[in-house]
Amino acid sequence: MIALTGESGFVGSFLAQKLVEAGYDGVSFCRNAGFKSLFDKAIVSGIDSKTEYADRLSKVECIIHVAARAHILNEVALDPLYEFRKVNTCGTLNLAQQASKAGVKRFIYISSIKVNGEKTEAGQAFTASTPPAPSDPYGISKYEAEQGLMRIASESGLEVVIIRPPLIYGPGVKANFQSMMKWLVKGIPLPLGAINNSRSLVSIDNLVSLIIHCIKHPAAANEIFMVSDDDDVSTTRLLQLLCQYLEVNTNLIPISQNFLKICFNMIGRQDLYIKLCSSLEIDISKTKELLNWKPEVSMASTLKSTATDFLKNNK
Repeated sequence: MIALTGESGFVGSFLAQKLVEAGYDGVSFCRNAGFKSLFDKAIVSGIDSKTEYADRLSKVECIIHVAARAHILNEVALDPLYEFRKVNTCGTLNLAQQASKAGVKRFIYISSIKVNGEKTEAGQAFTASTPPAPSDPYGISKYEAEQGLMRIASESGLEVVIIRPPLIYGPGVKANFQSMMKWLVKGIPLPLGAINNSRSLVSIDNLVSLIIHCIKHPAAANEIFMVSDDDDVSTTRLLQLLCQYLEVNTNLIPISQNFLKICFNMIGRQDLYIKLCSSLEIDISKTKELLNWKPEVSMASTLKSTATDFLKNNK
């Protein structure tokens, strides 16, 4: 029996559907009483240090913890790190501690590549053994949760599996990826026609494939895994592909990265420059070799289905 958090979100909803298709039964921890879960639904007030899961964990063999505080585009909290820790760190460890006491065998934690950092240098991809260097509240809270989970695993029989995805995309994607498609469809000129970087992404299909693969694989226990499509792409090429699948003209202005860097620095948005122009490469060799797993779906096919879904729902 599976327990799932975050079913109402982008990753959780897709994961739940694939779990059902694979024949898994489970319980879904939800905050919204009106949410239509694909599993037996258990209502919780939130995911924090005070949440009680009671006897709902008694028959659970594996927990997949997807829920998190993320994608805060306009942060208003006076202490963002405290708010992220409350959910991503304390909430995660509370669930894991209760799981351990209830006899749950495995805890799969969806972390983030932000634990490793925001960018990579040429030829220096992040691996599972790369020293963590989180730089924002979200990444810090995720890393602290990872550390706590490994402590719990070492002190109990709970097997912990940590997965660090980069940017996740696919049909129904929201946040920055959705905004990017909106800009392209509107024909807004973007100064991103000459970005020579390399970034790893992961489609929702490939991420969920790995998660389900980790439910029972014996070699996954107490390991950290990187995940991507294993097909890195530049920002410019990504936008060109999206324009192709969105069936719009490519309106990308070729401006040098050095000039862009100066412009972003002038407006105090170095963070945006890093996201758009820097490289972030992930080496998934360990994931492929230790788990005998590889990405099942190509980047091109998922970008196409993502664009098709966007056009269908944004007429």
